Amino acid sequence: MDQLWANRAASAEAAIAKRHYRRLWRLPGTQLGVVAWPPTKKTLSFGTWHYWWQAHLLECLVDAQMRDPQPERKETIERQIRGQHWRNTWRWTNDYYDDMAWLALALERAGGQAGVERPDALDKLADQFLNAWVPEDGGGIPWRKQDQFFNAPANGPAGIFLARYDRLRRAQQMADWIDETLIDPDTHLVFDGIKGGSLVRAQYTYCQGVVLGLEVELAARTKDSRHPERARRLINAIADNVAPGGVIQGAGGGDGGLFNGILARYLALAATQLPEETEADTAARATAKELVLKSAQSAWDYRQTVDGLPLFGPFWDRNADLPKASDADAQFVEGAVNASAVPEKDMSVQVAGWMLMEAAYVVADETPAGQLELDVDATE
Repeated sequence: MDQLWANRAASAEAAIAKRHYRRLWRLPGTQLGVVAWPPTKKTLSFGTWHYWWQAHLLECLVDAQMRDPQPERKETIERQIRGQHWRNTWRWTNDYYDDMAWLALALERAGGQAGVERPDALDKLADQFLNAWVPEDGGGIPWRKQDQFFNAPANGPAGIFLARYDRLRRAQQMADWIDETLIDPDTHLVFDGIKGGSLVRAQYTYCQGVVLGLEVELAARTKDSRHPERARRLINAIADNVAPGGVIQGAGGGDGGLFNGILARYLALAATQLPEETEADTAARATAKELVLKSAQSAWDYRQTVDGLPLFGPFWDRNADLPKASDADAQFVEGAVNASAVPEKDMSVQVAGWMLMEAAYVVADETPAGQLELDVDATE
């Protein structure tokens, strides 16, 4: 695979490891990511820890293990899973279906691709999604328990997980519900969700990513032409609407810090896993690949470097800022985490940068030499 992007992904991983990894409450055999850097006492003690951010950190660890298998990293994956389970009061579940879907995806990949298996957790999480399906209420599955907001950030990742977990029929039902309910007829982008029968018309980048991932998984697992057709349509919509100059748009810090990284992850999935049955499929794969590599090159160019390691910005088309310990931390408000005063302080932003570097590494292997102008020094 491409050594340039391997080096950059390794640098991003090393930055997270140095700045964010800590034992949970000093307990041996545990790890979580401290959610701010530079940290405060509250973040160092995991008074705040953000369940779904940790799930994405775990999934990036699996990416890294696939790129460069190491016994030590497998132990890190074990510690991260244990830390999340213990910090969540020895439970896998919580009240948010989107949170649980992100953890389910990370645990499924940790088992299948890194050999760190948690079958009981996967069964528990699968039951959550299967039992939350309520077409009689307008869903889909809801965003959280006892809620009437049915959205793409819950149904998309839950559907991807169920497709991978051999629950194809329900995964297809989820994809069909999204296609019938949440697709903008003008741009073909994905709306956020429906609440009380009314569209919530926000079009977040990660909504595009998870729906793309779901359609690619179903295209690869079924012979149904509607899935590759939807995947191609969405890739073109992303290129036309949320990636100016070929660079995926950012959404600031807090929870939004992960949005562009998630889209990059599933564009890379499309670039490598969308079945190539037609010329249109090949073109869509090429578009997805180009979006990942252009975004990654831009994010790398605009990074800061601290102690020889990258610090990424929330917007991959402008210079990153250096946060300080005195900058106000992210705040949890009404079910979401708002950005720190300087978004680069948020672990979400840095994990998204790492996710992007791993995505670039995955797609670069199929890129002919000289197709993109990339600088040769991964650490300069």
